[in-house]
Amino acid sequence: MPFRYRLQKVLDFRERKKEEQAQVVQKAKQAVWEAEENIRKNNEEIEATKFNMRHADPMMYETYDKYLIHLWEKAKQLEQVRIEKQQILDMEKAKLIKLEQAVKVLEKHKEKQREIFKAEEKAAELKQYSELGVTRYYRQNLERQEEEEKEILKQLEALEAGL
Repeated sequence: MPFRYRLQKVLDFRERKKEEQAQVVQKAKQAVWEAEENIRKNNEEIEATKFNMRHADPMMYETYDKYLIHLWEKAKQLEQVRIEKQQILDMEKAKLIKLEQAVKVLEKHKEKQREIFKAEEKAAELKQYSELGVTRYYRQNLERQEEEEKEILKQLEALEAGL
């Protein structure tokens, strides 16, 4: 009889949840990466605006100043968005770690149960061999006794025939 784990459905369910959570973590990582990419693009635009301001007509300085102030505010907002997405990523990673631990606990339990099953199966097999050995020993003893009785009968017959 093969080993059958009684909590296999629970283990499968937890593994599916872990895989789903891994996908959620991957999407959260992607969101953080996109937020960082937006920050990088905004910083490039700030640098380009500063460079262009140096070569611009002095009458345009006020416009460049307003645009730079807008870009700096946008940078603050983008940083705030990145921080929020990083926090979401950290929470999702924590959930994933908990789910992985739950799966590991059941896998460890499954291995212990498999070892117990193997030990019980081996004990049953040894018991069966032991019973076979006892039966064989008993049968051999009976055969020996029968042979001894036959020998005694032959000796008695020989004594009786000799008398």
